[in-house]
Amino acid sequence: MRYYNKLVRDNIPNIIQLNNEKCSFRLLSDDEMKKCLIDKLIEEVKEFIDSESVEELADILEVIESIISVNNYSWEEILVAKMKKKD
Repeated sequence: MRYYNKLVRDNIPNIIQLNNEKCSFRLLSDDEMKKCLIDKLIEEVKEFIDSESVEELADILEVIESIISVNNYSWEEILVAKMKKKD
């Protein structure tokens, strides 16, 4: 039996089950999700550093989008903060 304690995309449990394997998962609280997303962001950034691939950048962006969502930020808010820092 393999054990992974990490975030997975929604379809991963279905894919596992379609391969006649069993899996268990649970939905996280908002606080748990925030922590796990930060951990996932660190993981994806490390993978990008190793590969410098566009696929890893896409994974980073997906995690950032999730962080924005779980924190109830808006893209406008993020872009305004970015412009202020740039100035």
